[in-house]
Amino acid sequence: MVTKLAILGSTGSIGTQTLDVVRQFPDRLSVIGLAAGHNSRLFSQQVAEFRPRLVFAADDESSFGNQLSTPEEMAAHPDVDIVVVAIPGMAALSCVMAAVRAGKTIAIANKESIVCAGDIIFAEAAKTGATLRPVDSEHSAIWQCLVGENTPPTRLILTASGGPFRTYNQAKLTTVTAAEALRHPSWNMGPKVTVDSATLLNKGLEVIEAHHLFHMPFDNIEVAIHPQSIIHSLVEFGDGALKALLSPPDMRLPIQYALSYPERWDNNTLPRLDLTQTKHLDFEDPDYNRFPCLALAIEAGKMGDTYPAVLCAAGEQAVELFLAGKLKFIHIAPVIESVLTAHQPIAQPLIADIMATGLWAKGVTAKTAEKGSWLC
Repeated sequence: MVTKLAILGSTGSIGTQTLDVVRQFPDRLSVIGLAAGHNSRLFSQQVAEFRPRLVFAADDESSFGNQLSTPEEMAAHPDVDIVVVAIPGMAALSCVMAAVRAGKTIAIANKESIVCAGDIIFAEAAKTGATLRPVDSEHSAIWQCLVGENTPPTRLILTASGGPFRTYNQAKLTTVTAAEALRHPSWNMGPKVTVDSATLLNKGLEVIEAHHLFHMPFDNIEVAIHPQSIIHSLVEFGDGALKALLSPPDMRLPIQYALSYPERWDNNTLPRLDLTQTKHLDFEDPDYNRFPCLALAIEAGKMGDTYPAVLCAAGEQAVELFLAGKLKFIHIAPVIESVLTAHQPIAQPLIADIMATGLWAKGVTAKTAEKGSWLC
């Protein structure tokens, strides 16, 4: 059977790599929906190549001659088998909820939805039969390590490359530019995720995501810096055994597994790991003093309520200011912390509460950066 896909965020890093996988399996995968933001030129090329029946472009909805559909309608469309959610930020939450309510299989590359609304998403999925398949390499690795296991794990270890500034001292961090932050040593990702990886905020979001995806207490989730990015995560069981997934850093592998599960498809375009050329695998503890965003994220996850929504929204706004040259790299963490401190949480929030909190946090972040004299 041919699996019919809707790809939300098709012109971004995950979206384009998903289409790379689709090209390898034309007899197994079919694109019936594409949604994109502001890269209209690339989107036009994708529409011309894959000829989806459903399209959405934030820039120009009228120029493609196909059936127009909002991303939320596309996510819930009855002809869609798998929804690939590759939209960055909290903007993806409405699409995720639409897919969950429709009982879809969701290949999710968006962290913020699960971070902000994990309890709501999984409670609704239990009612509708929706399933979420992680696309992040770390969570995909954990998922793959757990396949076939009847006993739940006792500990999860998420690995992180450490980003481009792993060895920088505090003085050197004060001079970091946006161009430097966007040069990730291992992965090719979008600008927001790349900067979050440089601050380790991304890894903190992944800890919260792992908590929801695998029902694991925060105290049983650890982070290990692994500069080679060969081991993508590890799972420990009660007998002390550790399982790990190893592969070269290439997002097409976890994307393909999310689309092919429970099968594994041969794909000779994916790189192979040559252990004879892997001279060493290094691990170290993260430095929470140099990279305070990691600790901020984990603490926000533990506090719950609407704190994770504040974390995500404040992080998005702070990164925008940094990329625009209006905020220093070292000031991203204190700005986020100030907004978290100012927040009055909402217990057991609804989706509307989460979205409203996100809007509040974005506005307060800009004002906080200005009042704190952190703006460049």
